[in-house]
Amino acid sequence: MAQTLGQIKLLLESFGLRPKKRFGQNFLHDGNKMQAILQAGDLQPGELVLEVGAGTGALTSRLLEADARVVAVEVDRDLWPILEQQFAGDDRLTLVKGDVLESKHQINPEVVRELGDQPFKLIANLPYNVASPLLINLVTQFEQMSHAIVMVQKEVGDRLAAKPGSKAYGPMGIIVGATCDVSEVCTLSPSCFWPAPSVHSSVILLKRKPEPVTDDLPKFTELVHLLFGKRRKQLGAILGRDQELPQGVDQKMRPEVLTVEQLAALARMYH
Repeated sequence: MAQTLGQIKLLLESFGLRPKKRFGQNFLHDGNKMQAILQAGDLQPGELVLEVGAGTGALTSRLLEADARVVAVEVDRDLWPILEQQFAGDDRLTLVKGDVLESKHQINPEVVRELGDQPFKLIANLPYNVASPLLINLVTQFEQMSHAIVMVQKEVGDRLAAKPGSKAYGPMGIIVGATCDVSEVCTLSPSCFWPAPSVHSSVILLKRKPEPVTDDLPKFTELVHLLFGKRRKQLGAILGRDQELPQGVDQKMRPEVLTVEQLAALARMYH
């Protein structure tokens, strides 16, 4: 059963718990928004879902009601007994107890083992400091991830969906955009969460492109970080006047105006 705000509070109180700021715990309790998330993911019975930040299981229960198979990751050890009590005996759920990230550049090996080489979708309510490394790791290293539906701070959502020339346009959105089409599903007000955060949130949908714009993501990523470390300088000043440039790109252009496709074309010529 889906959890109401009152049920979430009661669950935590019954275990003597309060939300923890250090884990960025803001529990989503708006049932309509949860339904919008499921619809955005086009979830089909039997599909595998990686849920990051299972919390008290509010969204987990919705995923299981949709007959998904769920690998749920939760870093807060105090919440593990709640999840185990909620879903005891349901063999569609695997609980990974720990951080989804082993390091900035590596997913937790236990998560990797549970996913195997199966196609999966990511559904996650991501704290600010986890969003960028997790998404970049997943989109660049896990081709079997077809979709990601993530709740992130509005600032992070704006960076993911940013267009060339905008202030928010930068490496995270570009690297994700090299492999995925990115769109905003909806905005979430602080009142959708408990406790209410100080900022609005976005639900962002990533759908893997049939083909990435580059076949050399490490080189593409290296160039993007080089260019956006000097985003206000002209290309000629960053790369040198002898660097060959793709059609439609000239030495006086700044990195922040280049599309993902233009950056990919430049990466192929970069030496």
